[in-house]
Amino acid sequence: MGWTGTAIATRTAVIAVAMALSGGALAQSPGGNGVSNFLGNIFSGPKSAPAAQAQAAPGPDGAPSTPSAPLPWTGEDGASGHPLMTASAIRQAAANFPNCVASMWPDAARRHVTQANFERFTAGLSPDLRIMDLMDSQPEFTKAIWDYLDILVNDNRLAKGREILAKYKPIFDAVEKAYGVDRYAIASIWGIESNYSTQMGDRNVVNSTATLACIGRRQAYFKDEFLTALEILNRGDLRPEQMRGSWAGAFGPTQFMPTAFKRFAVDGDGDGRRDVVDNPSDLIASTANNLKKDGWQTGQTWGYEVALPRGLNFMLADKARTMTIAQWESQGLKRAGGKPFPNPGEKAYLLAPAGADGPGFLMLQNFRVIMKYNPAEAYALAIGHFADRLRGGAPFVQPWPRQERVLSRAERLELQQLLAQKGFYRGTPDGQFGGQTREALRGFQASIGAPADGFASSDVLERLRGR
Repeated sequence: MGWTGTAIATRTAVIAVAMALSGGALAQSPGGNGVSNFLGNIFSGPKSAPAAQAQAAPGPDGAPSTPSAPLPWTGEDGASGHPLMTASAIRQAAANFPNCVASMWPDAARRHVTQANFERFTAGLSPDLRIMDLMDSQPEFTKAIWDYLDILVNDNRLAKGREILAKYKPIFDAVEKAYGVDRYAIASIWGIESNYSTQMGDRNVVNSTATLACIGRRQAYFKDEFLTALEILNRGDLRPEQMRGSWAGAFGPTQFMPTAFKRFAVDGDGDGRRDVVDNPSDLIASTANNLKKDGWQTGQTWGYEVALPRGLNFMLADKARTMTIAQWESQGLKRAGGKPFPNPGEKAYLLAPAGADGPGFLMLQNFRVIMKYNPAEAYALAIGHFADRLRGGAPFVQPWPRQERVLSRAERLELQQLLAQKGFYRGTPDGQFGGQTREALRGFQASIGAPADGFASSDVLERLRGR
């Protein structure tokens, strides 16, 4: 929850999905939170939730399976090509790690961390170089959005979510009244971020953020996270043993980064501490406060599933293009299942994550708020849908194009290279699909008379190859 800065350190797999589906960057937008630790394990890749983190990987139903030992650093250059991610630069920075940590004492002092606590909380720190692999890894395969949703929104997690809602009903009642944030959205984030506190990560947050503050390509960003982690411990909100989480430093059931904790954490029960790890009152209130401050609109949903008409101009499917629901209806969009829209005057943007052959979604303000929590559209869609299911809603009405095969990284690189050769793509091929790739795909699809939906299917790749 609440990743403060920009991209990089999220959790591993969501990013892969985010990139493939959302056209997003590798990172979190300002004010966003941690990318799901649980997701990182599922999709193995490189972001906040590292697949190779010292924690249990989920089984088929999302329940933890046998934990495995942390893997060592590969000793290889990072895939980003950044000069600070070369093996030699990493080794050099690692050798200087004690000096780097010690050099941050004046900054900690300016934040009112006592010298005794600085020495106490930094004693015994050592660089966790496996994090360098996790930061820069590029997964060979990503998950299709329908597989992603199948994994995250399942019967077991829904049952556990309903138990959580019943168990903490008085807290949810009070928090919903105080903050105006939907309890089901909070319960959904809790379930997807940590599988209801069963998968929160097991890395020492201070050690992880210290490693990233001294080594690698995001040192300035993580220096702030490291110093903020020390502030949290110095203030006494959390104990050192509670601050365990993902390789990027996100901790607790709803995965706060330290700077997000500083901005959003509240004392929900008035005991003088802001314990978002083990205190349900603080956890639920802090997560609600995060969403509220990010612009949550009380009483509104996140969006609507819609049926896409044939011949739709997919250039309209852009989060920068908002229209009223009535205007979207004039384009031929209808709410899935034949239901009427409750408020034709609401403004929304169109998301078509599976192209012309899949369902579409009209996204409202609260969807944008969820994306501040985690900038992957696939993640935000899972949160919104899971919340609807928790309140008794039905599964999505329309089928996904499950016959479509997800392209490998080599194929994604090839697709970008072929688009560049044909004059449609002007970026640097990297195998990561963002808005520029989607726009190039649309241009190529339009040139051959296909629906210009920007969906990277194996058929599009074959047509680019000229076969």
